[in-house]
Amino acid sequence: MSEQKRYKLHWVTAVIEMLKTLKEAILPLVVLIFANGWKGGGTGLWYVDYLSFIIFGVLIVGLFVSGIIKWKRFEYWFEDDELRIESGLFVKKKRYIPFDRIQSLDYTEGIFHRPFGLVKVKVETAGSSSAKQAEGELTAITKDAAKCVETEMAEAKKRQREVQAVEGETADSLEEMPVVEETEETKFRKIFTMTTKDLLVLATTSGGVGVILSGAAIFLSQFGELLPFEWMFEEISAFIKFGVLIVAIAIFLGLLGVWILSVGMTLLSHFNFTVEMNEEDIVITRGLLEKKKVTVPLKRIQSVVVVENPFRKLFGYASVAIHSAGGSIGQSSKINLFPIVKRGRVESYLEDIFPDLELEEPTKKLTAKGRPFYYRIDFLWMVPVIGLLTYFFFPYGLFSLAIIPVIIAFGMWQHRSAAYDIAGNQLTMRFRTFSLQTAYMMKKRIQSMEMKQSYFHKRKGVASVLANIKSGMGVYHATVQHMDVEEAEKILNWYEKGRSVSDE
Repeated sequence: MSEQKRYKLHWVTAVIEMLKTLKEAILPLVVLIFANGWKGGGTGLWYVDYLSFIIFGVLIVGLFVSGIIKWKRFEYWFEDDELRIESGLFVKKKRYIPFDRIQSLDYTEGIFHRPFGLVKVKVETAGSSSAKQAEGELTAITKDAAKCVETEMAEAKKRQREVQAVEGETADSLEEMPVVEETEETKFRKIFTMTTKDLLVLATTSGGVGVILSGAAIFLSQFGELLPFEWMFEEISAFIKFGVLIVAIAIFLGLLGVWILSVGMTLLSHFNFTVEMNEEDIVITRGLLEKKKVTVPLKRIQSVVVVENPFRKLFGYASVAIHSAGGSIGQSSKINLFPIVKRGRVESYLEDIFPDLELEEPTKKLTAKGRPFYYRIDFLWMVPVIGLLTYFFFPYGLFSLAIIPVIIAFGMWQHRSAAYDIAGNQLTMRFRTFSLQTAYMMKKRIQSMEMKQSYFHKRKGVASVLANIKSGMGVYHATVQHMDVEEAEKILNWYEKGRSVSDE
């Protein structure tokens, strides 16, 4: 492709843009239809009786015309080692993205892309302006066109490397610009594939049931006035008369249906979840109806976190997340490298991807001095709640006293789980909220270290240490709380620039 030639998107872009806008306006549209109905009150004026229908039709036509305009007015081309994009009808927008600033090209194949062999390309840079939107997006182009974007980017980065090599730039600056060439070193190899059994365990333990139930609750809160609650109450009351067994079976079938729906949603979103890598990038592919491919540059990864949910641990499973710096790639502040994986295989997979990472369990535990702080703070909210429950619901409110041993046991569990270790230039922190997290961090990737110590901490000689890691557009905090202050100071001394373990 010539650098000056301009390219259009596929005409399917108009349909996709229309549906995207319609999706954003679906809530007010549903309210309009349900609140007013398709017909009015029989006024005799057709345009009043069918007002909702007319508004709906005009909206659909308007959205379709808007989609066509966005498609017709969108152009992209390559010039001066940049990807240039121009769009807009009344207000023209131009965006120039230097190829050497592009971190990754992420691909999505939706249900409208696959029949025509198209992909959506999201351009991710280190300084994307929004966590919800990529620096640039080509809504629908052919796979050959997407390959051309890759080729142009590779050639531009190669030219830039050659120029910098001639000018005597340092090796560090050259490493910031990977070259995408099809060599033995850059060919992708498969690391991990999620099995059907893994998908079922993921669906059961991922909280999808809670998402569905909360969505139903939101729907009821928004459209409660439109539902015939009196009729529903009468029907439920009549149903309850059939007996406890029948009601229990009905509830079980309802929960089973919600679980099946959760499994279906997980299968659609994580189907054929595959992790591949080469010398420079990790590529994550997933999805059935909408196939997504995300590229994560290895040099942008800041930390690796192994998460062990107590429920998944019963089945011998864990999950692994990575935190990547820059761009809109981290919309949820982390990337699920392995959403679910057998715990015994985590180390072997991670050693294959990160050979320099020390994956041993942290060995330095906390002493008993900091144990009370793990549950003492909870009494600030626990005691007033117990007092109110006891006062208003006496004597049954006395059962709320059972909260106290539960809170103390949970705090002791957190204290026993916490640990840390230093191995060369790597810091490992293990801590628990409800799930157990083990964070592996290199010194050069840690943005900052903090030691927090309250008045009560000082009296007992303990402190809390936080390691701040860049994650997407935000920060991931790894922390070990209420440790001996001498150990906390050792970690801070290790973090100081120019120091090593031998200096301590």
